[in-house]
Order: sequence, then structure tokens, then C-alpha cells
Amino acid sequence: MRELTRPARLAPGARVAVVAPSGPVPEERLQSGLDILRGWDLDPVVAPHVLDRHDGFRYLAGTDADRAADLQAAWCDPAVDAVLCARGGYGVQRMVDLLDWDALRAAGPKVFVGFSDITALHEAFAVRLGLATLHGPMAAGIDFLKNARAQEHLRATLFEPESVRTLVSPGTALVPGRARGVTLGGCVSLLAADLGTPHARPSARGGLLMIEDVGEEAYRLDRILTQLLRSHWLDGVAGIALGSWVDCGPYEELRRVFLDRLGPLGVPVAEDFGFGHCEGALTVPFGVPAELDADAGTLTLWEPALR
Repeated sequence: MRELTRPARLAPGARVAVVAPSGPVPEERLQSGLDILRGWDLDPVVAPHVLDRHDGFRYLAGTDADRAADLQAAWCDPAVDAVLCARGGYGVQRMVDLLDWDALRAAGPKVFVGFSDITALHEAFAVRLGLATLHGPMAAGIDFLKNARAQEHLRATLFEPESVRTLVSPGTALVPGRARGVTLGGCVSLLAADLGTPHARPSARGGLLMIEDVGEEAYRLDRILTQLLRSHWLDGVAGIALGSWVDCGPYEELRRVFLDRLGPLGVPVAEDFGFGHCEGALTVPFGVPAELDADAGTLTLWEPALR
């Protein structure tokens, strides 16, 4: 798996666009997130349809066409240095095929941040643009708004990425060992849902796979991982780092599923890296070469997330 193009880090005064590719955004949470960004000396601009709600499907932030147009316009605006998602939910898979990937590519690399449903965009940006992205807290996310660790780790990644090149896990090695590869991943249910689409990479071969999820019972995670195994998407993966599993059932039950489904791959598997749908979630770059040491509980980036 090849290293992807890293966009430039942000500087004070950088303009960042906030978009809502998925679910509807509560206005008060959006305003709180904008205040945090302004406190970092950023210049946030809100896309036109961020506060929309679809008339027929109330779980969507406006129509598919409008959500795609917001992302397209923000990315293609030469005055915008970064595009931050307001929240996840559901909806990216409905709008991703409406994007003009030639125009996005021509606009050049920019910082892109989001997680959860945004996993489908991380995959698309990697496959279609060859661009490294940030799996991290979103501007109107409640965990981001209320947690200083999540805020500080994202801020450091955006402005001083060399200061956060090592992630440390308090967990143990499910499968011991060390592995090197290029980071990829996200919400594991979205990775499985993306299989067979034009924007999904053919496999995780040679990569360090970083996965997490929320609200999935053990049998459903078993089904998701089994689908990734049966489709051969996990063939050749170099190592696996597990993030958070909030509301996914008793962790010991999940642990048995991970050992049963991932253990036979014969690669290092480490747990509890603190990224995903959890309090104080860390920001993780996708598309950057790194080393996973499951025994030590560390993931070390060979290069800063941003140039």
C-alpha cells in the first residue's frame, strides 16, 4: 500500500469550511464548535446547507445534491485551507457519487477531517485523490465540544503535527508483534458497506488497519468482520489497531470475536487506542506510513500527519 499525499498543516488565520455530508446538525452545537475553532485563530466559514434537514428523510442534512454541492464548493474554493465535517450520522453514501472528482483533484490537496459515516469519504479521498486525511473529531460533535483532550489533540495535529506522532494504548496486545504499513480504516461497518463501490480500495493489503464502531452488538461485528474476510479485503493486511467500541456490548465478548476473526490472520492486533466514538477521541491520519508495536501499545507515525 502506497503512502498518500499529505496536505499542508494549518497556520493561524487559515480559513476552514464546515460542511455536513451526513446527518442534520443542531445549530447550538455548531455555534459552540465554531467558537472553539475561532479560539484557535482559525477563520471558519459555514457551507450554505449545513443546517438544512431533508423534508422526507429527517436523518439527512438536506438533499443529497445540496450536501454534495457544499462539499464540492468548499473543496474547490482556493481561499479554503481545510474542510471539516460538522457531524456524522448517515448520508455520505447517498451523495459521494455526485461529486466531481476531476474538479476536486484539480483543486489540490487540503486538510479533511471527520469520522464515523465520514469513513466513506476517507476511502474515496484515498482512492480517487490519493490524499491523506484525518480521522478525527467533528466541529459540532458533542464529544468534541465537551472534551479538552479531543480538542487539544486535533489542534496539535492541525498546527503542530510533529508533536503527536505517537499514539499510546493502555490496552494489551490481542496478538503480539510489530508491523509497518500505511494507515487506513475508520468505522468498520462503513468499510464493509463500501465494498464493491467505485470508491473502495480493493483490499487493505500492506496497510495498518485502524477500526472502531459504535452501537454494534458482538454478533453484528462478527458478521461485519466475516464479510471483510470472505471478500478477501483483509488479505495481506500488515497489522490492526482497535479503537473504541462504545455501546457495542460487554468488551470481553467483543474481544473473543476479535480474537476469533482477526487472530488467524497472523498479524499484530492491538486494542484500546482511543480513537473513534469515545470520550477524548484522538485524531488519527490515514495514508501515512507508521509502525504498530502491539506489545508496547504504540502506533508511531514515520512522518507528521501534515506537511
